[in-house]
Amino acid sequence: MSVLVTGGAGYIGSHVVRLLQQRGTDVVVVDDLSNGRAERVGDAPVVEVDLGTDAAAPALAAAFAEHDVEAVIHFAARKQVGESVAQPARYWSQNVGGMANLLQAMETAGVGRLVFSSSAATYGAPSTAVVREDGPAEPINPYGQTKLVGEWMSRAAGVAWGLRTANLRYFNVAGAGWDDLGDSAVMNLIPIVFSALDAGQAPAVFGDDYPTPDGTCIRDYVHVLDLAQAHLAALDHLGTDERPFDTFNVGTGTGASVLEVLAEVRAVTGVDVDPVVHARRPGDPPQLIADVERITSTLGWSATKSLHDIVTSAWEAWRR
Repeated sequence: MSVLVTGGAGYIGSHVVRLLQQRGTDVVVVDDLSNGRAERVGDAPVVEVDLGTDAAAPALAAAFAEHDVEAVIHFAARKQVGESVAQPARYWSQNVGGMANLLQAMETAGVGRLVFSSSAATYGAPSTAVVREDGPAEPINPYGQTKLVGEWMSRAAGVAWGLRTANLRYFNVAGAGWDDLGDSAVMNLIPIVFSALDAGQAPAVFGDDYPTPDGTCIRDYVHVLDLAQAHLAALDHLGTDERPFDTFNVGTGTGASVLEVLAEVRAVTGVDVDPVVHARRPGDPPQLIADVERITSTLGWSATKSLHDIVTSAWEAWRR
């Protein structure tokens, strides 16, 4: 039997694929290769299809049958907050439509385990410094809304036909587990800063007037390899736990501001990092830090890597 990984040729997905391969699990990847690269997944077969299109259902049905799929890890989605504010219909079509196509195919094929790539964006702008899974989920941008709807959809599938789902609400993912799997999309803070440094430009900081100690946004940065290990722990948990639905924060339980991240970049690279401050981006909450008690006590998982580890590994992969 095998595990099907949607978006498996992307940044996070490829780390999970490699860990699965290292422990001897057969893997099949579904990816439209808009951001992913097939060479990231080794000898895993790649089904090239966009889950948000009509072609998804027959492609998934064929993959489930050919590879005897027993579980799915679902990454494939649009993921940029600002873009979602500018193009909400695209996000609903891709993220929610893709989830619907996947769940329908899983039901038809009798595939009953799902690890879903959710997001801390489901919390919106919380009133507490640290957020728990049972706290209010009030997303303030279309990206977060589509992730929350994805959680609702998996819960409904559990009621309707017995799907068991672990929703992993990621906080800010960065770093590299291997030099060839670095984040090259230049969509997240650290690669954006590296790209600016390469171009001899000052990195941009969006807003320095937030209600935080230094005025910049605070986020919980988790190393991508720690995050990938959390997916394997969640997948194994679904194999032994009969509950239809659970949700876990994946973070470190500590936060760093944008300026603190830039200071770490300066320490690691030796390059002067003087940012240019721009206006706030729409949809950005002041701070998001994970309460990680549930994932630690239930899955036995906890983050092992520091912000220094994150920036160092990201820089080494970037230079490669």
